[in-house]
Parts: sequence; C-alpha cells; structure tokens
Amino acid sequence: MKNTLFIALLISFSFCNSQAFSGKGDSKFQVGANFQNNGTGLNVSYDYGIGENISLGLSSTYLLGVEEKIDAKFGDRYDLRARFNANIGNVLAIDKNFDLYPGLSFGLKNFGGHLGARYFFTNGFGLYTEFNVPFAEYNPDDLSPAEELHNQFTIHIGASFNL
Repeated sequence: MKNTLFIALLISFSFCNSQAFSGKGDSKFQVGANFQNNGTGLNVSYDYGIGENISLGLSSTYLLGVEEKIDAKFGDRYDLRARFNANIGNVLAIDKNFDLYPGLSFGLKNFGGHLGARYFFTNGFGLYTEFNVPFAEYNPDDLSPAEELHNQFTIHIGASFNL
C-alpha cells in the first residue's frame, strides 16, 4: 500500500505543469521572512505581469523583532514599496519553473533595487528569495538606528503562490 501511494504521488508530480512567470496577466503573491541588521520581520508582496517579461507590484515589510536598544516606533518598523520587475527566467532558459527577476522599488524610506529568484514546484506553489539594497535614502542626514532599519541590505525568504 505504501509503495502504491508513493508511486502515485511520484507520477502526479511528474505531470504537474508549473511555470514561474507566464507574462501578461500573471499574478504572484509571496509571503516570507525579512532579515536585516537589528531586526527581523514579515514581508508580503504581490506582482502582476504587464508584459512578456515585465511585472509591477507592491511589497510591504513589518519588523516584529527589533533590538531592544533601538527605540523603533510603528513608522520605523513598517515599509511599503511599489516595485518594477524584469522577469528574465525565460530569457535565461534555465528551467521553466525558475524565474530570476532584478528590479527597482520606490518605498516610503528609499529608492532601491532588488534581485529575486523563485522556483515553482507545482502550478500554484514555489519558494522565493530576494536581496534588497537602497540606492538613495530620502533623508540625507545621518540616520538614527531606528531610521536605518529599512535603509540597509535586506534578505527575504519565503513561499510564492500563483493566483
């Protein structure tokens, strides 16, 4: 019985037709963990395909764990960003389930860039990771430790879903 179930699962996974980015009209929702100096939190993002290799979206992060020495208010813990992605997974032709997407983001704290990758195991579920870096901070003065929370290199890791 166990062998039959295992073989059935193996066959069903082999027939899964997943695709990382299918172009115009494609919708992705991602939820994951955010890691950065002096804090960790939750990141959610949504991307919508407007062209064969272009998507627009929103990303939001809220830091749950902030070092006690930093007096971080709600506004310091929260960030919202509009984003632009160049989905080049199909251009690289590595695997139809893999997408690499460099992009730009305009947030409440800064203008920045990101490099993300996602891999879909099934038509609806995959994993993603993103590396984010600020290019220009909106506040040109020396930043307090609380203001530095979203003005630094960050990493996101989590689950990606096709909608």
